[in-house]
Amino acid sequence: MVTIYGARSTAEAMIARVRRMHDMVAGTTPSGEAYCANDPELLNWVHATAAYGFLQAYHAYVRPLSLSDRDCFYAEGIAAAALYGATNATRSEADLEMLFQATAGRLERSEIVFEFLAIMRSTPILPLPLRPFQHLMVRAAIDLMPHWLRTILRVNELGLRAWETAVVRQAAAFVDRIVLETNPAVQACRRMGLSADYLYPHDGGKEAI
Repeated sequence: MVTIYGARSTAEAMIARVRRMHDMVAGTTPSGEAYCANDPELLNWVHATAAYGFLQAYHAYVRPLSLSDRDCFYAEGIAAAALYGATNATRSEADLEMLFQATAGRLERSEIVFEFLAIMRSTPILPLPLRPFQHLMVRAAIDLMPHWLRTILRVNELGLRAWETAVVRQAAAFVDRIVLETNPAVQACRRMGLSADYLYPHDGGKEAI
């Protein structure tokens, strides 16, 4: 959020810190392939999959977006991706599909994925009464993965049931209308002299833009 909506000076300082931390992350995969967190090819993949996750979550659970809107989303992320070190950032959904096809054969199942999922289920992100919904959100995230990737990870059975998908959509639509002053998007609107809810959906499903 800070990368997209934060003041340029704040965003660039944060990205520089991330790159310095990435400089210290390097090693070898179980299959013997060397990696470094600041490798441009790896950063291209990380940027593309992160953008895909945010976009698909909104598209699937909040409001369907047109292909042109989805392509615009990817294209507008290129400048920020370059600051992180990505040299060939995804520019459209077609680009993303080409990247998926080119990379699928190199991906392998890792227990680290399941350690991460366990952390996301157990970390007290939500208040105790809402903790069951946190587990639901983890499974909703799994459902966002392309089917071929869920097959590689063998997590097809961990997705949502039909009624759970409906619950997530209702909750996401409600949360999407909550305007928080601490949200970087709201703060960006304030800096530009716009109303706090300028970027938020309004009645009738239309956006105030």
